Amino acid sequence: MPDWLSAIILGLVEGLTEFIPVSSTGHLLLAKTAMGLTDPAWDTFIVLIQLGAILAVVALYFQRLWQVLIGLPTKPEARRFALSILVAFLPAVFLGLLLHDFIKAVLFESPAVICWSLVIGGVVLLVLDRWSPTPRHGDAMKYPLLTSLGIGFFQCLSMIPGVSRSGATIVGALLLRGDKRSAAEFSFFLAIPTMVAAFAYDLYKNRDAIDAAHAGIIGIGFVTAFISGMVVIKVMLDFVAKRGFAPFAWWRIAVGVIGLGLIYIPH
Repeated sequence: MPDWLSAIILGLVEGLTEFIPVSSTGHLLLAKTAMGLTDPAWDTFIVLIQLGAILAVVALYFQRLWQVLIGLPTKPEARRFALSILVAFLPAVFLGLLLHDFIKAVLFESPAVICWSLVIGGVVLLVLDRWSPTPRHGDAMKYPLLTSLGIGFFQCLSMIPGVSRSGATIVGALLLRGDKRSAAEFSFFLAIPTMVAAFAYDLYKNRDAIDAAHAGIIGIGFVTAFISGMVVIKVMLDFVAKRGFAPFAWWRIAVGVIGLGLIYIPH
């Protein structure tokens, strides 16, 4: 398979899965394995194209984010929202820097870890979708700071491939009394600094390994992830409000079980 086609497929997987609680990284790593992409450069590619999906959030929420930005000097609610996202972001910064090399070298290379994480996370989502606590918070831009900090610690679980960054933050928000729609929205907002930081750090760490040829392939995946991410964000909130998270949970379980079968059942 030519590299450009692999980049398009992985870009689609990224954009379609980044904002739903099914683990974009897990799906990307399984897709990479299934396509036989053994070059370590593809692991860096997977991290870098995630910025394309994150820019889809910025594009779709630009007006609200711009109002926060220009309101920082004068509006307490704008400063409070910015602080809320910062507080939620910090736990991942410290643990990400501490565990980055271990995560990339060990966990990223274990399809079994990914599949088990998909299955376990799917079961957790099913339970929460049916028996989540009564919501107290319905506006993602007005979450209490302690709630935001708690969601930030939940986000750290997503450093295990297969857990899902959006899934971990959504589960955290639901447990801390956010409703389903605001939980998904807060996950979108928190994705911006988290994935930008991951992009910048991985780009710096691998700056010598990315040449002009790699840049072109990354660009293809980046654009594909951006476009498909836009589509998903537009339909995600209404879908969750009507159907909940159960469809995503069953998808996780199905993919995880199939993967485990391929790993453990003798061929």
